[in-house]
Amino acid sequence: MRAGAGTGGTITGIADKLKKYNPNIEIVGVDPQGSILAEPDNLNDPHRLEPYQVEGIGYDFIPDVLDRSLVDKWYKSNDKDSLVMMRRLIRDEGLLCGGSCGAAVSCALQAAKSLKKGQRCVVILPDSVRNYMTKALSDDWMVDRHFHDGDVVKPKSYGAQWARGRVCDMPMATPLTITSEVTCKDAIALLKAEGFDMVPVIGQEGEVVGVVTEGNMSSKILSGRANPDSSVSDAGVVYKGYRRFGMNDSLADLAQALDIEPYALVITEQRCFDGKKKGERGRVHTKSVVSGIVTRIDLLDYVSSCGVSSTGGEK
Repeated sequence: MRAGAGTGGTITGIADKLKKYNPNIEIVGVDPQGSILAEPDNLNDPHRLEPYQVEGIGYDFIPDVLDRSLVDKWYKSNDKDSLVMMRRLIRDEGLLCGGSCGAAVSCALQAAKSLKKGQRCVVILPDSVRNYMTKALSDDWMVDRHFHDGDVVKPKSYGAQWARGRVCDMPMATPLTITSEVTCKDAIALLKAEGFDMVPVIGQEGEVVGVVTEGNMSSKILSGRANPDSSVSDAGVVYKGYRRFGMNDSLADLAQALDIEPYALVITEQRCFDGKKKGERGRVHTKSVVSGIVTRIDLLDYVSSCGVSSTGGEK
């Protein structure tokens, strides 16, 4: 049996019951890259704790409900294969399932290659596409994240001269950031005072860890799922699915992203030496630092003022 794991209730409950009836059944768990539920732990090393787009499975901690001793084997799924498979199940099979179902089926196809004669593979599909109508069902959304696999329309083409430029061509103000220890209450006051609806969050070493948005805090606090006096980290309002661009990325790609998302972070990579510690050698590591924030109005302002018409000719 193949099933995704989130809080762990589905896979734990079904596995426990099935193993009582058939001790020889093999339970296979599906965990997205970025999550840390899979065992052995080194399976989680590629892309550990990085943001991922598939929802409903995976966590950055081990839920109490999840009994991993019942899972015989784990597979790690990736966003592209999962979401392409989700769209394929909808298109070819008429199953209106969500991304976690795509993850389960894509991994089941890998596992099925080792099935012996007479063995069967059962896949649990617990998710619906209802909550993802503007995400993985959108061709533009898939193209923008490079998840398309021949099943979506081609990316939008920008023929104007400005689209040949780079992100570094745009003027950007020094970004305002907050640390993950800032309380939700203080973050709200800051957004109100500055007139912003989002602010990047940085970790102890200055690296970007996500963004806090007005909408995310509103959803969590008004529903009672977050305390205004809690830090943004403890309250779970740090959103890690933000769009990021480098200074040398094209303005055409940025425009494509801003067709869907209201903002994007401009990120630069820095090499940092952490110094020698007692009994250890110092090490050089790379961290991602916020260099700027670009919104739709920023791009529109740049295009309208850079002296280039929408058709690519000079004004």
